[in-house]
Order: sequence, then C-alpha cells, then structure tokens
Amino acid sequence: MSFVTTPDGVQIFYKDWGPKEAQPIVFHHGWPLSADDWDTQMLFFLAQGFRVIAHDRRGHGRSSQVDGGHDMDHYAADTSAVMEHLDLKNAVHVGHSTGGGQVARYVARHGQPQGRVAKAALLSAVPPLMLKTSDNPGGTPIEAFDGLRAALAANRAQFFLDVPSGPFYGYNRPGAQVSQGVIQNWWRQGMMGSAKAHYEGIKAFSETDQTEDLKAITVPTLVMQGDDDQIVPYKNAALLQDKLLANATLKIYAGLSHGMHTTNADTINADLLAFIRG
Repeated sequence: MSFVTTPDGVQIFYKDWGPKEAQPIVFHHGWPLSADDWDTQMLFFLAQGFRVIAHDRRGHGRSSQVDGGHDMDHYAADTSAVMEHLDLKNAVHVGHSTGGGQVARYVARHGQPQGRVAKAALLSAVPPLMLKTSDNPGGTPIEAFDGLRAALAANRAQFFLDVPSGPFYGYNRPGAQVSQGVIQNWWRQGMMGSAKAHYEGIKAFSETDQTEDLKAITVPTLVMQGDDDQIVPYKNAALLQDKLLANATLKIYAGLSHGMHTTNADTINADLLAFIRG
C-alpha cells in the first residue's frame, strides 16, 4: 500500500491508478468513509484515459488513527502533502459531502495558489456552512449534530448501519431500490476508521464556515446536488455555493439522494466527464 507522511507525522493512504502522464482526477470522500467510496468513479474515469487518485482522510480508512487534527485545515494540508508528493498539476478535484469542504479549503489555500488545480467539482458538499446561526438561518440546528455525536458514541456499529439504510441513499423513501451491498460497504468503510476522528469530524463538517474559501476559488467549478438530499439540504449548500463561486456551473437533480454518486453513478459520471472535457 502507498502512504505519504505529513509534516506532523501522519501516514495518509492513497491510491494512484492510470498513466502518470494523463490528466489527474483527485477524489475526496465523505464522512465517515474512505477512498473506496469512489471505486465506481475511479474505474470509470480510468477507462476514459485519466489518472485517478484518492486518499483516506486522517483517522479514516487506512490512514493513521491519530489523536488530533480532525479539522478542515488539517484535512486540506494533508491533501496538499499527497498532491506535492505526487507532484500533480492540471488536476481536477472532486469532493463529496465533507470531501467537498476538503476540496474547497485545499483549492483555495493550497492547490490554486500553487497552480496545481484546473477544475473542481462539489457533490452534495457541506460548504459554505451547515450549522444554523444568526447569519445562516437556513442551516441545520446544533441539536441535530449533537444527536449524531450521541448516536456514534453510544453504538457506532449500529449507527453506521442506520445511516446508509435510511437517509444517506434515500433508502427510506417509498419505492426505493435498496442495495444491501451498498449498505454493508458503507458500514465496512466507516468501521475501518477511528471513532475519535469520526466524532470530532462532525464538528469539522458542520461548524466550519467556508464562505471565504468559496469566494477565493476562481477555477471552473461544477456544483452538483440532489433536491432530495436528506443529509445536506441543497438550498443551504449547492444554491449558496453557486452564488459564492466566481466560475460555477450548477446542476440540481430531481429526487436524488445525498449518495447519488453511488445510486445514480451513470448520470453523475457522465456529467462529470462532460464538465472535465468541456
């Protein structure tokens, strides 16, 4: 397995597939998953001739289960360590959910200033801010995130079955075509990681204000979200991202869930491909 060691001594696991001279696409996973969440996309874009890269966030998957640094600043810096190690240029960064926040902070603070980024895509992504505040009245109340923390601390294994079985993929909707394999793979990825990283990551994805990150991004950015996203409400996410980004293309998908890149991979992959090649 391949690892990069960050300046603060964290081992970050990464996958790097495809011709090294091809344009790289870098995938950033959501909470509490791993690089494996992008397997469908990585195989698809590999077949299209791209170089595809994904890494496990610190405390997630196969990366070090470290005590601290479970915040957007460290997530972005860890990403930068991988990108610099591989010396990636002209890269497209694709982030889902928390990974979308990671993309926004990495691109704004590291990748774009270094000239390493060509484009970005935010899928069901958490920016600009999930938490409801006086300045963000459309956000989610803190009690919802406290509930996530309580459920994780009480019985993480059961919680990590309940989330994918219900709202994450829209499997709680009438007529949904439920895949037990998808549910079990979500659970597998989640349970590989650190309970502490997952617990502290809830604060990172819910309370980090990334308004300025979005304003700083000038590369073409595709914003994608389903209007039946039960995890990250699209009106307070994708619609605001579209307003804050300087060079955005917005796609809202009727009836699709938070995990649409898995349940509707053919649609999402085709739109990503058109954006990257456009």
